[in-house]
Amino acid sequence: MPFNRPLIIFVLALVVALFALGRRSDQNDQTVSRSRLVMGTVVEITAIGSDSDRVAAAVVEAFVEMERIERLMSPHLAQSDVARLSAATGPLEVTPETAEVVALGLQVALASGGAFDLTLGRLKALWDVEGEQPQIPEAAGIGRALLGIGPRALQLQGQQVEKADPLLAVDLGGIAKGYAIDRALALLQRSGVGSASINAGGDLRLLGDRQGRPWRIGIQHPRKAGQLLATLELTDAAVVTSGDYERFFEQDGVRYHHLFDPRTGYPAKLCQSVTLVAPNAMLADALATAVFVLGPQQGLALLEQFPGAEALVVAADGSRQVSPGLESRLQWR
Repeated sequence: MPFNRPLIIFVLALVVALFALGRRSDQNDQTVSRSRLVMGTVVEITAIGSDSDRVAAAVVEAFVEMERIERLMSPHLAQSDVARLSAATGPLEVTPETAEVVALGLQVALASGGAFDLTLGRLKALWDVEGEQPQIPEAAGIGRALLGIGPRALQLQGQQVEKADPLLAVDLGGIAKGYAIDRALALLQRSGVGSASINAGGDLRLLGDRQGRPWRIGIQHPRKAGQLLATLELTDAAVVTSGDYERFFEQDGVRYHHLFDPRTGYPAKLCQSVTLVAPNAMLADALATAVFVLGPQQGLALLEQFPGAEALVVAADGSRQVSPGLESRLQWR
């Protein structure tokens, strides 16, 4: 099949933080908002406190921490843990941060039966959906890229990681951004900030409330650009949306997106979007991908293994399913 020039669309704001209306809890509170490009997306940090200089300094420190995590986990930096892991032919000692991410990633991989996978680096490179030359690979190439992957493709003991197959390429793209957000929020807390939001291209972590009221979150409609599907009121939580409209290309009227089913090597087909609420962004990040791959029924069943995790799933046919703990907090638009 000839490859026509693709239409590539990047949607950064999958989940948009909407400021809650209502009274101020402290008339002396000051709001500081800053944004930077980190981990390939625009990150906006909004923090609230009585000392604006102290809050602003904490926000800068949070960005620095996210950039440090990026240097550890970017597959594009030769000295990162991820790049060294992909090149390794034997056990490799990684940083405590990378070991923590791999540990949770392996937990979700096992719980989901491999729907979430940390070793899809070769497959992602083959499709290049997020690059300049996306393509539909030959079936033989996809088969080779899937050799050796699976929930037991990596072994972790302490800070030592070993690949079952030396040719495996590690990719933490489905979990590292959430971890970086969590680290940034922890720094804000240690600096005395009690109310904040961190929005990294739609991966969102909330600290406290917004001046006495819950944060109100808008959930993007997966098929109507610029329109909201629902709003959600939350405090002290993480929200991550995975959707087939985020990063994709189209060929011959078919959409090929960046969320791959490790069982087939092709983009997962059972969902349009998954909005995942969890206690932290790293867990929400990984579970959103796993649920998207598994589909509504199996995906919502997976969440029963993770206390505090809830989801809104828009299936491939546009139908919506919501886990019980989230229903009362959603307002449909």
